[in-house]
Amino acid sequence: MKKIVLALVIFSLSLWAGEIVSVDKNASDMVYNLPLKNHPKWLCEATLKSGKKVQFVSVKSMMQVYQQSSYFIKHHFIDSNISAIYVQDFISGRKVEASKAHYLFGSRMIGPHGDDLIPFENEANAKLFMMKNGGTKILPFEKLSKGLIRYLDM
Repeated sequence: MKKIVLALVIFSLSLWAGEIVSVDKNASDMVYNLPLKNHPKWLCEATLKSGKKVQFVSVKSMMQVYQQSSYFIKHHFIDSNISAIYVQDFISGRKVEASKAHYLFGSRMIGPHGDDLIPFENEANAKLFMMKNGGTKILPFEKLSKGLIRYLDM
């Protein structure tokens, strides 16, 4: 009984903290086909105009779908355009609107599918992480171009 109560408390605290929690424990990323449950710190989420939520294994994966949504709609991976996207601060785990986050490029930390962008809710967290794990640049959302995402996927 104590274990059940403790599990419920931990789960409710994670929701209160605004983390992105994998909705389907058996779900895989639509771009890389990697299981979402194996990479909880990297999870990202998109809300479609239809109201459906879609989760991704990393920023790189989510940005591919966001930047090329017409392809993913045409091939029935998603049913409508994306209305909002979210990332998790890599230090605190808090859910952040992707457009307000800062992204670390060039860190020694490798994502679930190789080189990736590491999201942070503010520049201070990105700099703190960068001191320990290296990095080349801290980028705002506006600098996450198709070319950069393609480069990370090489």
